[in-house]
Amino acid sequence: MTTSKSAFLGGLTAVVVALMPGVVMPAYAQGTDEYIVQFRDGTPAAARRAAAANAGADVRIVYTATAAVALRVPNERALRALEADPEVTSVIRNRAMSAHQHAQGKPTGGGTPSTEVVPAGVVRVGVPYPSLSDGAGVGVAILDTGIDLGHQDLTGTVNAFTAFGSSCQDDAGHGTHVAGIVGARDNNVDVVGVAPAAKLYCVKVLDQSGSGSDATVMAGLDWVLRSHASVSPAIRVVNMSLGRPGTVDDNPALRDLIAALDAAGVLTVVSAGNDASTNVAAQIPAAYPQVVSVASTTAIGGTNQCRQLARPIAADTASYFTTDGTGVSVSAPGEDQEDVSRACLIKSVGILSTSLGGGTTRMSGTSMAAPHVAGIAARLFQQYPSYTPLDVRIRIASDAIRRGIAPLDSPTSSYTFDGVREGVAVAP
Repeated sequence: MTTSKSAFLGGLTAVVVALMPGVVMPAYAQGTDEYIVQFRDGTPAAARRAAAANAGADVRIVYTATAAVALRVPNERALRALEADPEVTSVIRNRAMSAHQHAQGKPTGGGTPSTEVVPAGVVRVGVPYPSLSDGAGVGVAILDTGIDLGHQDLTGTVNAFTAFGSSCQDDAGHGTHVAGIVGARDNNVDVVGVAPAAKLYCVKVLDQSGSGSDATVMAGLDWVLRSHASVSPAIRVVNMSLGRPGTVDDNPALRDLIAALDAAGVLTVVSAGNDASTNVAAQIPAAYPQVVSVASTTAIGGTNQCRQLARPIAADTASYFTTDGTGVSVSAPGEDQEDVSRACLIKSVGILSTSLGGGTTRMSGTSMAAPHVAGIAARLFQQYPSYTPLDVRIRIASDAIRRGIAPLDSPTSSYTFDGVREGVAVAP
């Protein structure tokens, strides 16, 4: 997410101002002694534990859906022993993952509406139709900081899995906001989500600071892969408004989990990132071919008091902060609008959604764009239960409105057209 102001004309640089039992995991930073070790397919969990013990490493997580473990490796000797094991196919450092938000970003505004509100982003992608196109009968796993399990607009959320402690209860607010965009209930309070009848599964993979790691995200994906068909309704969609810099080959075990979910009939939707200077191909997991990667646009037109700007920033304009690139699947509202001041500074007006502790708040970012598309995916699976993830990816891309026209160019000096106008996502 991001809530911010930025200088945007005359070459100025933008400046940001504004359950099931799990395993206890700290937030990891790159450069620690944490590693993810992948073994040959079919290597039993007991054999993986034994290999780690023989090398002198401490096991933190044993994955069940992929032949991998997360380890603490105490010294170089233990690391070399793991690398020399003939059953080991890769040993990679555990990298830090985080919610797609700026370090100084924070929720703003919102409060508690006196009557239920249909947010501008939901209007832009398509208001749900009860019983016909509202996500009923479809499970959506929210891999994030958790969900506020007591929020009146998120009733029925399943406390599914946590990689931190014993409860999936949100302690940061990011996951609650994301969950509301997907599936805030149509219950005459607060807001309505894109798929208000979908069943939300809370999968906590980020801590109270919005931080986690490849290992914790993999633990959440591992749970989804084990459980997606046994829960009711079945999980057909995963939303991950998170990521890190990287390449598609830098963690084979994570890549294999995403591919396995796709093969199992579960679609993964991922935010593209909030760094306009980078390409989506350099963001993980957004760069994986099996995901729907989502960039951010404005939902409605903003206001303009800047004489250097001929007109206000319109709806469907690329958000000044969004990561894009030819690998982006579709764009969706990641903010309501961008208002321009007399000093030619942009103020992002965030998406209105559910807030930790009750009521609503506003946040901006590709973190908010992805759950709009996750809600659309839930509505597609509702209408076409036999669809595969590939079918839904094709439909989301082909149904996008204003293809070849939107996203419109941002007037910011940091924006560079990537050569593709993929359009803005729309619900069936």
